[in-house]
Amino acid sequence: MQINLRGLVLALTVFSAIAATANALYASYRVQREQLIANTLESNRVYAVKLAESAGSFLRSAQQQLGYSARHMPDLIGSPERMAAEVMRVQQQTDSFNSVGVIDANGTIVAATQTFRNFLGAQVDSPASRAARQARQPMISKPYVSIAGNLLINLSHPIFSNDGAYLGYVAGTIYLRNESALNELLGKHHYHDGSYLYVVDSDGRLIYHTDAKRVGETVLSNPVVTSVIAGNAGAMRVINTKGVDMLAGYAPVSTSGWGVVAQRPANVTLEPIHDLIWALLGYAAPLAAAFLLAIWWCARMISLPLSQLATNVENQDVGVAMQRVQSVKAWYFEAERLKRAVISSFTSLQEKIGKLNLASITDPLTGLRNRRGTQDAVDQMQAGNTPFSVVALDIDHFKVINDTYGHNVGDEVIRDMAQIMRECSRPSDVLCRSGGEEFLILLPGVGAREATNVAERLRRHVAQWKSQGASPVTVSAGVAQWPTGGRNVDEVFRAADAALYAAKERGRNRVVMHEA
Repeated sequence: MQINLRGLVLALTVFSAIAATANALYASYRVQREQLIANTLESNRVYAVKLAESAGSFLRSAQQQLGYSARHMPDLIGSPERMAAEVMRVQQQTDSFNSVGVIDANGTIVAATQTFRNFLGAQVDSPASRAARQARQPMISKPYVSIAGNLLINLSHPIFSNDGAYLGYVAGTIYLRNESALNELLGKHHYHDGSYLYVVDSDGRLIYHTDAKRVGETVLSNPVVTSVIAGNAGAMRVINTKGVDMLAGYAPVSTSGWGVVAQRPANVTLEPIHDLIWALLGYAAPLAAAFLLAIWWCARMISLPLSQLATNVENQDVGVAMQRVQSVKAWYFEAERLKRAVISSFTSLQEKIGKLNLASITDPLTGLRNRRGTQDAVDQMQAGNTPFSVVALDIDHFKVINDTYGHNVGDEVIRDMAQIMRECSRPSDVLCRSGGEEFLILLPGVGAREATNVAERLRRHVAQWKSQGASPVTVSAGVAQWPTGGRNVDEVFRAADAALYAAKERGRNRVVMHEA
């Protein structure tokens, strides 16, 4: 008669003190952990508020400088030397601006500091210039690329004559990727523990970041950014756009609609408490070792069949694993029951694996291969050293179809596109949906020119096809061949994309072959 596991568990209840100790440690950990997180969130919130106030003060001061100059500028108009001296004075007064200039009512640069002297007389038609001339009031522009190729923001103040006529505006620029007074103000607070801050404009676009390469990037997917550009101040725990768990505090800059975010990695904040818990465990280890020694023999006898089951289940070959599980000697009732359940699960698992493998490489909307399925096919062709051509396809003006007829019609167009691809391809061809309205066809053993003919035939077929509920649909295609189109597969895919882009540029509804 098999021994009941319940009786064995009752014999081990004497060691319940271990569970109580663990519970106390866990409760202490949770309390201290939540306290650390709350303190860090509040600290970052206060820090963000202070920086937002500093940034706001900086912008107000800069606007005041421009306003002062704008009030005196009407007396200087007509004297290029005096206007040049005035813009130099504004720039050198506090170093708030990277450059200063005067633009007349027609958008012509009539005075500028040294870095922009080459553009005197040039016509400025940037979004910031148009907005400033239209609004005729002090403004802080959104980020844009200047005629000199710099990503910057523009602070402007209108110039009015003594009789109220609009004469243009005086503007100061602040570079976003190069050295500037704004970068200096925000860059003083950079830490070395993973903490950092960034600033976004009202559209969720980065205008300051410790990584200058990210300036100009839109980060609206971050809930912190969504909240701060809505004018809210606060703190929250968030997974940022790079997948890092952050404790973020944020505050808006009221004068500009910007948002300042100060954040610290959660793992850095919680590191001290982890060390504390490990220290406590170290002190408790000798006593725990004595208890563990006492229960070792009993635990070993109980765990042996379970351990054997677990070890055999881990075998990657399901058939071998089933044979080994069947050989396990389960000497008590629960272990025998678990053994039978494992064998039953293996049987069911073998049936489901085949279905899952197919689902994991298939796009559910079209039945074509997805990105993973595409990569599997590429790996197989590379392993066999099989040359192949890539046809990159894109449905022209698909967004218009979605916006005009709705997403249901858009989905139907995508499904019909997949069916046309099947009708125009060989059984050996690999058909893929790479995302949205983008598709790929991999043609094993086919050269670039023959692939171009295939793509052209497909393009004509699509152009002649009458969609259900949508206007006539066309596609553009780019063709490249491996290995002649690039040293590695990634280069070939990029070449196909470049050819597709060229087809779009040339008017769409055409096929372009990449010239190796």
